[in-house]
Amino acid sequence: MKHKELINSIALKLNQDENEISLMTKAFTELVIKKMQEGNTVNIQGFGAFEFKRRDERLSVHPATQMRTLIPPKQVVSFRPSTVLKNKLKDIESHE
Repeated sequence: MKHKELINSIALKLNQDENEISLMTKAFTELVIKKMQEGNTVNIQGFGAFEFKRRDERLSVHPATQMRTLIPPKQVVSFRPSTVLKNKLKDIESHE
C-alpha cells in the first residue's frame, strides 16, 4: 500500500478530509522518530513496538572467499509485532 492509498483509506474510514489525515500521519511519524531518537521505544497497542537499537561492531566471514571483514557499529530500527497482530495474521493464513 502506498502512502496516498493509506491516506485515502483512512480518510474514507473516518469520513475526514485527506489533507487533515495527511497532516495527522505526518505529525505521527515525526513524533515516533523524535521519541526513538531520544532512546524511547514506541508501543502502539494492538499493533506493535518500534525500537531504535545500536548494533555493536562484529566480524563477518564471506562464505565464498573466507575473507574476514569488520562490520562497523550501526543504528537500526526494529519492529516487534504485538500478540494481537500476530494472531490476526495467523487467522488470515488459516483461512487460505
